[in-house]
Amino acid sequence: MFSRWSNSHHKKENDSLQQESKIKELQAAIGPLSGRSLKYCTDACLRRYLEARNWNADKSKKMLEETIKWRSTYKPEEIRWHEVAVEGETGKVYRASFHDRHGRTVLILRPGKQNTTSLDNQLRHLVYLIENAILNLPETQEQMAWLIDFTGWTLSTSVPIKSARDTINLLQNHYPERLAIAFLYNPPRIFEAFWKIVKYFMDAKTFQKVKFVYPKNTESVELMRSYFDEENLPTEFGGKAVLEYNHEEFSKQMSQDDIKSANLWGFDDKLQCIGNRHSGSDVAPEPVCLAPSAS
Repeated sequence: MFSRWSNSHHKKENDSLQQESKIKELQAAIGPLSGRSLKYCTDACLRRYLEARNWNADKSKKMLEETIKWRSTYKPEEIRWHEVAVEGETGKVYRASFHDRHGRTVLILRPGKQNTTSLDNQLRHLVYLIENAILNLPETQEQMAWLIDFTGWTLSTSVPIKSARDTINLLQNHYPERLAIAFLYNPPRIFEAFWKIVKYFMDAKTFQKVKFVYPKNTESVELMRSYFDEENLPTEFGGKAVLEYNHEEFSKQMSQDDIKSANLWGFDDKLQCIGNRHSGSDVAPEPVCLAPSAS
């Protein structure tokens, strides 16, 4: 018995050493970085890219370089709530006030509450909330959980196949190993036709993280409840919590998080004005201006 434990212990040590070696190899392959790219490419970040590519340093390098290029042009860390707030007026995607049993940030998606037509803005809104979910992760956690409520979903409110593909590619290619689990709760039968196409855009790892939950299927319900406390889980997902999305309160919360994000990324090169100033809104607090840092 001791021999088995000893062998297992040595294997874990060897695996850990090999992984550290791979991280250093990837670091060297990427070469010198500066600014936000340097801040982004932490050891934990490199580990996620390596895990996503089964610890193949060459494939991980290509993947990470594509993300660095994407981030330098898309600038996800610069998106501010007032720029995307109109997308969130119905609460079609928002960060929940609770975590799962592992302390993960939770995003709630309600595709039946689609309220806009610009696919680019919809994706920008989702990117903002993914960045926000990551910003609010506890130190011991790197991943988020998604809860998807299909109430009101129809083929007419579904996103085009291209948009679904773009969303999947974004998550897989630029946020590897950030999604722990995604529960699709009680999708209508007609969703199956949509899913049969969309699932082919997913790599094997992402596909395994997507779980369908049906209220009458005890096994699927128990699986979801193994991740969530029933007291926290909203009634829309078979739980006991009554949660109502309040756009005004959520906007205030996001505006505060924008300040936190600016501080994290070191926006000290210019005045950053953050507010919820989207047109047509009744919830527009005064912009919060971050003065340039003295550093």
